[in-house]
Amino acid sequence: MRVVIAEDSVLLREGLGQILGRFGHDVAAAVADAPALAAAVAEHRPDVVLTDVRMPPGFRDEGLRAALALRAEHPDLPILVLSQYVEQSYAADLLQTGGAVGYLLKDRVGEVAEFVDALDRVAAGGTVIDPEVVRRLLSRRREHSPLERLTAREREVLALMAEGRSNGAIARALVVGDAAVVKHVGSIFGKLDLHQTSDDHRRVRAVLAYLREAA
Repeated sequence: MRVVIAEDSVLLREGLGQILGRFGHDVAAAVADAPALAAAVAEHRPDVVLTDVRMPPGFRDEGLRAALALRAEHPDLPILVLSQYVEQSYAADLLQTGGAVGYLLKDRVGEVAEFVDALDRVAAGGTVIDPEVVRRLLSRRREHSPLERLTAREREVLALMAEGRSNGAIARALVVGDAAVVKHVGSIFGKLDLHQTSDDHRRVRAVLAYLREAA
């Protein structure tokens, strides 16, 4: 897998490159700022982008805004954000762009293999979101939204869906049966008016609707 890394810390940038190389991935470019990220993607056409949020020159949200610009230009480009911060103003916008996207917090990544697995899942079209990111986004939930129709248990199920968990994993986390999770998921789809179509993935659409209302 060909990866482009955008991280202003030289030590972390080099460390990430070595880790990914150890797992058999090819780091096509490792850059320190948003303009260099855009140039690297144009040159190398990576399979996935790994980017920080805060980069030069302002050290605010340059990396996240660059990720949004890249998704606008390359809608299918997988992007994993790895940051110390939850930048709420743009995080929900990025997560709303569809699948093949992730947002992890650096200080909550406990295992190297877990991190590489998350990158692989995003590259394969999945969505990986740190539970803390979900919590902070949902704390800004708008009043009188379709989400108000959900029960407390359905909110728990949807939050776990946003973390990329399967029905079986959700059942284990909530200590309920698989059938109960299937029932909750079906109820969520109904309450959010997500009807089955041939080209839509209702599970992803439910998560994105949840995050969109949280923005």
